Amino acid sequence: MRPSIQQYGEGQLANRGANPAILRLAVPVPLRRLFDYLPPEGADPAALAPGQRLWVPFGGRKLVAVLVDIVAESPLAELKPALELIDRQPLFDGAGRDFLQWAADYYQAPAGELYAAALPVALRKGKPADHWAEQWLQLTTEGKGLPETALARAPKQQALLQLLLQKGPNSRTQLKALKHSLPVIRALADRGLVEWVAGPTVPPPLPDAEPTPPPALNDEQRQVLEAIDAERFSVSLLEGTTGSGKTEVYLRLMERVLAMGRQALLLVPEIGLTPQTLRRIAARFPERSIAALHSGLADGERAQAWLAAAAGQADIVIGTRSAIFTPLPRLGAVIVDEEHDGSFKQQDGVRYSARDLAAVLGRNAGVPVLLGTATPSLESLHNALSGRYRHLRLRNRAGDARPPEISVVPTLGQQLDEGFAPQSLRHIGETLQRGEQVLVFINRRGYAPALACDDCGWLADCPHCSSKLTMHRRQRHLRCHHCDYRRPLVNSCPQCHSRALSALGGGTERSEELLAQRFADYPVIRVDRDTTASKRALDRLLAPARDGEPCLLLGTQMLAKGHHLPRVTLVVIQDADGGLFSADFRAPERTGQLLEQVAGRAGRGDLAGRVLVQSRYPEHPLLQLLLEKGYGAFARQLLRDRTVAQLPPLRAMALVRAECEEPRWAEEFLQTARAQMEALAPPSPELAYLGPVPALLERKSGRFRFYVQVTAEKRGVLLPLLARLCQWAEGNRNRRLRWAVDMDAQELS
Repeated sequence: MRPSIQQYGEGQLANRGANPAILRLAVPVPLRRLFDYLPPEGADPAALAPGQRLWVPFGGRKLVAVLVDIVAESPLAELKPALELIDRQPLFDGAGRDFLQWAADYYQAPAGELYAAALPVALRKGKPADHWAEQWLQLTTEGKGLPETALARAPKQQALLQLLLQKGPNSRTQLKALKHSLPVIRALADRGLVEWVAGPTVPPPLPDAEPTPPPALNDEQRQVLEAIDAERFSVSLLEGTTGSGKTEVYLRLMERVLAMGRQALLLVPEIGLTPQTLRRIAARFPERSIAALHSGLADGERAQAWLAAAAGQADIVIGTRSAIFTPLPRLGAVIVDEEHDGSFKQQDGVRYSARDLAAVLGRNAGVPVLLGTATPSLESLHNALSGRYRHLRLRNRAGDARPPEISVVPTLGQQLDEGFAPQSLRHIGETLQRGEQVLVFINRRGYAPALACDDCGWLADCPHCSSKLTMHRRQRHLRCHHCDYRRPLVNSCPQCHSRALSALGGGTERSEELLAQRFADYPVIRVDRDTTASKRALDRLLAPARDGEPCLLLGTQMLAKGHHLPRVTLVVIQDADGGLFSADFRAPERTGQLLEQVAGRAGRGDLAGRVLVQSRYPEHPLLQLLLEKGYGAFARQLLRDRTVAQLPPLRAMALVRAECEEPRWAEEFLQTARAQMEALAPPSPELAYLGPVPALLERKSGRFRFYVQVTAEKRGVLLPLLARLCQWAEGNRNRRLRWAVDMDAQELS
């Protein structure tokens, strides 16, 4: 049901019998309501349908809105007409609109902003969908009546006739990819056997991939697939150790779904994983239409792929988090790879979780949802252990691969060389000499995280954030990794004018410099956001490593996610201590996931792997538990700790956030917000409040940030309370203050 909470404020109901068609639109503005308009002047009411886009006037602007409903009455006395209808056919069907409304209600988000987030940029800006329409070749009535062997004397015409008889209409792009020439098509058209018709777009063509047959499944993989019923809804957590063959399970589930005439949706956390995933899927399903949806595509490419998926023309859709909102009329399965990854949670604007919405999407469509990872999030693990999700396991690595040997390298009191212990450097050299590959993990980019004066103690601070400026020596500048403020690299202290400046700590750039000097005979491939800014840069960088030549891979967590590099036999984790002492209660979980994922890059082929974990605190109990008993025991201990502390996932949590250039205003707003909530629902064992408190990064981009934390035993208590709060907060008239509700918040920063 759609919400009924004062969508239109005060006003007398106006009966518009003379104008029975009133358009109820989702307009992309930060107001949690729909807006009523009259149809565009001269528009045929029969041409209007929910799910279409229209241009509308709003506060002196011209915006693209989505038609959600057509009603006969409005609570407003005077209505403006919409300006122009953009689409002939709806972009969102009823199921898609219901799904978006559910997400808007749950995440306390303006429906208009959610619809805008669901659309690719080109469609969000009002580009007509017909811009990407294609010509499709189909059989005429006479052509459909011919036997398949009717043109045996003209083999090329016969091949095209058979294709259209067996597969139905094909687009011009598809025919070109299958190498059916225009002269052959013209010959059939001259015989009156085929004709061109206008039709939907098809996804942009993918690079050619050599078809590969499926490998044999092991017993564990067969058991997992047998446990998933492709014809009904379920949510399954597939917990599989790194290298255990989770991707093959995904492919077999897709194969089953495609055979049923349905579409498969695969969500991946990073665009860097998309090229290798596309190659593997295209090689397995060379005759299937595959659409990719991620921010690395040009606007036109993304719109073309989105429209193809929404029209049912794409059999497989691969995308990052926003792909969850793509309408899929033949949806048969939803797969979320690396489900634990924080990238699935949007951290600004509409703060949704694509992983959590995947379960809702699967429930609505009645199809299976598969969440795969080697390191389950505590939310998914809790759901699996409590029986809400099915818990499937892959305990062994696929093929002949064996788990890597893990050793701790104590660094406290040692003489380190740019962060590397002598033992680590020795093992790197030995591995390269054997013709194998090494991966070095450092979760800090740049040359050094801080620049300081040795004489007066000056530190290079960001003028806009509560953070230090990171030194990037190659680009000769200091940069804030939070707001992207930059200034030239200084040669003397701006405070005391001393030239005794020191780069404190190390980053990927500094380590690259050392490793290139120490191991000059081998290429050093640095992978971080500075080296992968351009389109398909990550794929190009990793190409030499995939060729198998000895090399050094050096990078941030971008290297920890899903890459299969069978010649990597040594992984060096330079600093394992970063998240063990954080004020964020989720930091130990993320640290454990990251260390396990990075370690899993070693020994994925037929060569044995080894992992060296450098730590100043090797006796830390959580680190010991992780290294000795694995992530499963580590995660269960964290769940026990969360139970004692009454923190998620044992309780539902939301943050009410506020930020302002004047910190007092943000704090006062949140104090009043908390008082409003407590008046409606006083604190109790089932409902608790904390704050206002400063965010871990208190100041960002010149704005001070605070939050109130609200935890509840059940979401059913929390959601209506937050809905009432949003009604009150929308009356806030301080335009310099921003506020937001973050349901199931993942970050305290």
